[in-house]
Amino acid sequence: MNQSTDERVRWTTADIELLPDNGNRYEIIDGELFVTRTPHLGHQKTIGNAYVELRAWSVLSGLGEAILNPGIIFTDADNVIPDVVWVSKERLPMLLDEAGHLTGAPELVIEVLSEGVENQRRDREVKLKLYSFRGVQEYWILDWRLQQLEVYRREKALLKLVETLFVDDDLTSPILPNFVCPVSRLFI
Repeated sequence: MNQSTDERVRWTTADIELLPDNGNRYEIIDGELFVTRTPHLGHQKTIGNAYVELRAWSVLSGLGEAILNPGIIFTDADNVIPDVVWVSKERLPMLLDEAGHLTGAPELVIEVLSEGVENQRRDREVKLKLYSFRGVQEYWILDWRLQQLEVYRREKALLKLVETLFVDDDLTSPILPNFVCPVSRLFI
């Protein structure tokens, strides 16, 4: 008997736990498995720079926490590992499960683009849709190769592209009061 094209394997969080711990990153979005290898050094440096800037502002403001590579388990079929997130002090306790994973949307999610058409489609389309549906307030996509930053903000019920910033620009955000970061510092 042939399997119809409408039927596909739907991966779950339990399935990920059975996969080998071989350095790959496993994420599930709408039951589809995405596997990513260890990224380029430029990618890793950009993640670190974004984290450092957000963490420094968070320590000074006391308004929340920057978190590096958190697991977010929205549902059994939506389990992702963004590069960096920022969560307010008030919201964080409501989002944490006993295993220390986030179970809901942080206010801000940051993804740094990896090489490859599929990886970029995942961040620009699949994750954008997921984060929009789950209630993320702001989504930043950083491209370390082009040294640019796309800022998506919630308008009505969707994340919409509101600006693209370059190394000569300053990054600010309505959800991060008095946060100002020269975009160039994200790509050093």
